[in-house]
Formats: sequence, structure tokens, C-alpha cells
Amino acid sequence: MRRPKGLFLFTAMMLSTCAPRAPAPPTWLDLVCTKPFEAQSEAIKRQPGLVPAGEVGSEPYSYYSSPDGRVSYLITRKGSPAYPAIMIQKAQATVATTGCRYGSKKGYDELLAYLEGLKTWRRK
Repeated sequence: MRRPKGLFLFTAMMLSTCAPRAPAPPTWLDLVCTKPFEAQSEAIKRQPGLVPAGEVGSEPYSYYSSPDGRVSYLITRKGSPAYPAIMIQKAQATVATTGCRYGSKKGYDELLAYLEGLKTWRRK
């Protein structure tokens, strides 16, 4: 006895919906420079799975990264010449650094140049 094709397709579709699905990879917030500094800083910090590096030495910045290191945020703290500012680095084939300047243009430009310089830094 032949089974109708429609019944086979229906059964296959129903079984595939029961199979466990791999979790979707996390998506990380992009910067929206029209959003106020404090609101954007808090939204970044609240992202589930984001790894805080905390304070590094005496630098007036806080760092946060995705577990795979593909996305990193730098949030300036009071005392930084660039305060208030937020930077994001996205690593793909190359590392792209962008950010939102809320304060001093000169301080922001110096911070951006510093981060860009780290891309070519090599330990001797």
C-alpha cells in the first residue's frame, strides 16, 4: 500500500520541530551616539554574557568584552581626558574601532589614536 506524500512530509516536519535547536549566538549592542552617555553605558553593562575586565591599573576606563573577544567596549570614567566617551572594537578580518564622543573632541581623538596604536604594538 502506498503512503500519501503529504503524510510523509507532514510527519517529517513535525519530527523536525521536536529536535533541539542550537542556541542563537548572542548579538551585542551597537553604539547609538544619540543615546545619552549614562543610558548607553548602563545598557552595555547589562548585556548578558558580557565579561567585565573592570578597572585596569590607574587608567580611567572600564572594559567589557564578549566571551569570544570579537566585541569589546571601553567606557571612560571621570578623570579621562576623553570623558564622557564610549568606544567599541569589533574584530573580524581586521579590528574596527568606533565610538561616541560626548565631551572633549581633543580627548576623544587622543583616545582613538591610542586604541588604533595598540593594533600595531608588538612586544619586543
